[in-house]
Amino acid sequence: MANTETSLKECLSSIDGATAAALVDYTSGMALGTLGGGKELNLEVAAAGNTDVVRSKLRTMELLGLNEEIEDILITLNTQYHLIRLLKGRGGNGLFLYLVLDSNRANLAMARHQMRRIENELEV
Repeated sequence: MANTETSLKECLSSIDGATAAALVDYTSGMALGTLGGGKELNLEVAAAGNTDVVRSKLRTMELLGLNEEIEDILITLNTQYHLIRLLKGRGGNGLFLYLVLDSNRANLAMARHQMRRIENELEV
């Protein structure tokens, strides 16, 4: 089992093109841990903003009567991919992993696969 810091380090080291990662509580909008980003990307602001995205999608699914679970939410920008993975199991309820990828270096299929693996090893 890995803690938050170890899991975020694993995101950046094992996922090609990863430039920033955060573990976010979408009930409060607060980042429980962040790594990377730098001056170009304030992960605290990104955590709060992406919390709104997750809440909105969950609310829309409820209004539509969809009995499904969100695996990932993908936002594509000109030079970046933003990947949000809602956590399931072992205390993950209400949390998501947020990953920023350089779109020129990233492989989305592999990034999703690695995020699933990291999620399974994460203990909150």
